[in-house]
Amino acid sequence: MPPVDRARDPVRARRRQVATGVGYAKRIGYLLWLAAMILVIVALTTDMASGVVQAAVVCLVGGCILLAPAIVLGYAVSAAERDDAARGL
Repeated sequence: MPPVDRARDPVRARRRQVATGVGYAKRIGYLLWLAAMILVIVALTTDMASGVVQAAVVCLVGGCILLAPAIVLGYAVSAAERDDAARGL
């Protein structure tokens, strides 16, 4: 089997793209969770305005939708990198 140039390997390039996207999705997802927590605290300290509660729910659901696949794909990228390193690629 001929050696693969790591800089030009399309699989590794695609894996880097996925890892970059996963990083952005995690940041946005965790920021949405933070916003949801802040909005819940604001809602609890004020009169529980329905707009604040709805915004908190939207942030929480949006964060979950982003984080679930991002975390799984992040573990998949890490596992693929470890497998490549174990095989000496």
